[in-house]
Amino acid sequence: EAQRAPSGARKHTGNAFMAVGVLLLSGFAGFKVWEQQQSEAGLDAFAAARDAQTAAAAPVNGVASSAADTQAVATQFTEWGGTPDTSSWSSTRIAEYEAAVASKGAAPQAVLNIDHLDIRVPVYNGADDFNLKRGVARIIGTGRIGETGNLGIAGHRDSFFRPLKDIAIGDRFTLETFLGTEEYEVSAIEIVDPTELRVSAPTDTPTVTLVTCYPFYHVGNAPQRFIVKAEPLENQVNS
Repeated sequence: EAQRAPSGARKHTGNAFMAVGVLLLSGFAGFKVWEQQQSEAGLDAFAAARDAQTAAAAPVNGVASSAADTQAVATQFTEWGGTPDTSSWSSTRIAEYEAAVASKGAAPQAVLNIDHLDIRVPVYNGADDFNLKRGVARIIGTGRIGETGNLGIAGHRDSFFRPLKDIAIGDRFTLETFLGTEEYEVSAIEIVDPTELRVSAPTDTPTVTLVTCYPFYHVGNAPQRFIVKAEPLENQVNS
């Protein structure tokens, strides 16, 4: 009987682990369904907001739109809630993202699409901690969205920008704004030290610079930066 006791304990332990596994799988499946629903609703909201922005900017019977119209557009745009595929994210980033979205904040200024990497993410203004929890963000001091210059966009390596590990020179992506959709092609990829400021230096031509920490699976504070440079295609896609 003394010899059978450990076996019984192992059996109970195994059953407990199995039950936990079933609960985790059920929770993950439920989250994926919720995620898909939120993504579809968010994309619809983004399209509606951009259409509303166009309508609000157009004069009606020769009279310009009111400030209230503009505010309504901004409010609607804030509702953009497309949820990304978080299956490769760290658990900490998932929790931070959900908390940031729940608390809301300033509306995004654009949407970055890298289709072949399954990246579709809102771009906020200012790469502070709050914005980087709910999307990617323009680095203050770099070019502005919709204007000529070097637009720096930062994102976390263990959330939205994790798929950048698979990007290659020649890949294309788009940046959706209220002014239209711009298409870019990756022209350079490099790994630099955080002190290498030339990557965000101003340019005379439209440029997008994607920035994230490197290595992608480093434990703790990553020591380097992964840089993706992209130039606009000659024929821009206008909405």
